[in-house]
Amino acid sequence: MRLRAILAVAVLATGLGTAVNAEADVQPTNRSVVALGAGGFDFSNPEVLATGLEAPWGLDFLPDGSALVAQRDRGTVVRVRPGLPPVQVAQIPGVVAGGEAGLLGLAVSPGYRLDRWVYVCFTTASDIRITRFRLSTPQTQQVILSGLARASVHDGGRIAFGPDGLLYAGIGDAGVTANAQNLASRNGKILRIRPNGAIPAGNPFPGSPVYSYGHRNVQGLAWDPRGRLFASEFGQNTWDEVNVIVPGGNYGWPIVEGPSTDPRFRAPVVVWAPAQASPSGAAFANGTLFVVALRGTRLWTVPVSASGQVGTPVAELVGVYGRLRTVVRAPDGSLWVATNNRDGRGTPVPADDRILRFTTGEQQPPPAGRVGSHDADPAQP
Repeated sequence: MRLRAILAVAVLATGLGTAVNAEADVQPTNRSVVALGAGGFDFSNPEVLATGLEAPWGLDFLPDGSALVAQRDRGTVVRVRPGLPPVQVAQIPGVVAGGEAGLLGLAVSPGYRLDRWVYVCFTTASDIRITRFRLSTPQTQQVILSGLARASVHDGGRIAFGPDGLLYAGIGDAGVTANAQNLASRNGKILRIRPNGAIPAGNPFPGSPVYSYGHRNVQGLAWDPRGRLFASEFGQNTWDEVNVIVPGGNYGWPIVEGPSTDPRFRAPVVVWAPAQASPSGAAFANGTLFVVALRGTRLWTVPVSASGQVGTPVAELVGVYGRLRTVVRAPDGSLWVATNNRDGRGTPVPADDRILRFTTGEQQPPPAGRVGSHDADPAQP
């Protein structure tokens, strides 16, 4: 069934949205008709693509439509194909897990057919780093970025290629709040680098990988069809956030959390109380931003118009599958969601952790520059 939350969800008037409240509305499913949820997906009957995983985190697609999935605590990458059991394809050397640390983000090169690179973000004993490797030789890791402060909490770790072919990384403040406002630190930031780790000439701070700052713990990165970057972020005790990211923007942490009228900082376009969210991964599809929630055990759907207007968030899957870590739009237009009930904070059932696939009933072209674009020429190494 489709569930609308009885939650006060603030969509902030920052030029992208206006204040609204979502009201309760539980609609029974007519079994003779498929009731599509927000964003046009059927959330009532997913295909279960994989079971028995342990804290799946990063997820991205190969050109054949199969997915690579990073398991945080095991430090392994498995390949998931519909109708087949998951197969381990890599053990990432140097991963040291514990708390929120471990093997985190994963991204497939936009030029994978030619360059065969797979990128991962993980914690070692001493730092957070991003490396790349080929499935044919997974033990041979090429370090792209290293030396970022790590901790047992607030490591961030989401990585994704943007429409510009550059690699973006959400890096947490590593539990040191002052990192977020310190431009000499790469923690508490969204970073942008070239596929080989070099710094793009167009970055807002010359010679720095920092793209935006003042972040606590970004774990979701998603671009809409017009190339606007949305990021989901864990707050502390009051507000979790969705922000529209602009180059050089300061998003306020730790000076402000959630809504702010301070002109020094960019205000979020959506906020939730942590009990309803604790947002991790994010994805765009069908004019909708999808944000999965850990503590909130739900999938938030946020309509976004072509002009950037943010509408009323709607909660789907409330409590149905437990903690949700990752959501990604597949090349065939379906939505893949990873549970995270074996991450040490959930209540797993025997099938956990799972990869779920939700469909609209019809295929759609993938968004430009993201999933499904892996046939493109590789960016310069």
